[in-house]
Amino acid sequence: MSINLSRITLGFWRANEWNYTLQQLNTLVSQSIELGITSFDHADIYGQYGCEAIFGNILKNNSSIRKQIQIVTKCGVKLLSPQFPETQTKHYDTGKEHILISVDNSLKNLSTDYIDLLLIHRPDPFMNADETAGAFYELKKSGKVLHFGVSNFLPYQFSMLQSRLDFPLATNQIEVSVLCTEHFDNGNVDYLQEKRVSPMVWSPFAGGKVFWENSEQANRVRNVLNELAYKYQVGIDAIANAWLLVHPVNFRVILGSGKIDRIKSALRGIEIKLTHEEWFKIWIASKGNEVP
Repeated sequence: MSINLSRITLGFWRANEWNYTLQQLNTLVSQSIELGITSFDHADIYGQYGCEAIFGNILKNNSSIRKQIQIVTKCGVKLLSPQFPETQTKHYDTGKEHILISVDNSLKNLSTDYIDLLLIHRPDPFMNADETAGAFYELKKSGKVLHFGVSNFLPYQFSMLQSRLDFPLATNQIEVSVLCTEHFDNGNVDYLQEKRVSPMVWSPFAGGKVFWENSEQANRVRNVLNELAYKYQVGIDAIANAWLLVHPVNFRVILGSGKIDRIKSALRGIEIKLTHEEWFKIWIASKGNEVP
């Protein structure tokens, strides 16, 4: 059974910076669900290991929404943190023991008894794929995790882990935007389309550079986005989103804003079906040259 994520996911990696009351957080999540956003993205390390618990407080206060949503979280990175004084060097750990401990911590922090989708956060040069797969099998059997995937993996890294599993990896969460097209060039988008895996996209606005960066590339792209925004009567955020959402690989876009007006504006990208030529006009502006 494949996981059914909403086309737009709300990311909680900056939740500790929003400084929202519990009521404000409840309102944000409820309004997001009403808008069709049912998937929420986390990682154990976000907010110095604090953001999962912020979301967990929402579920403690309103447990009825758990059946309406999909919780995505990630593990495999060890930060330097007072919470884990034994870690002296930031590093990756995709061993079985660490994955199992991480999931138990995430379940506690998120105030839930299962995670819909668990991702390995970063490619680990010291990964033992058999160990990682062993953790997945144990978590799947126990019901603690329903689906599994990866984040920031290249095709051969994805394929290597997939070779140890008898169920498909559900996604690869990668950075893609009108300013960041590397995963088209490194074969990831083609590979994921071949495998019929819908990628999740982080930083769809290139960390805000789409709106403010004063570079040749950003200025070229912004000129085209503004032109299309005028045509479709939306913001450039909706056009940048539409550029992703119209692609046949079936991207699932993660928004990182805690402001409902910004979320609504970006969501309009779902409604806009850019033409083939319009998609390439943005592509050419990003690359800085015509296609061969």
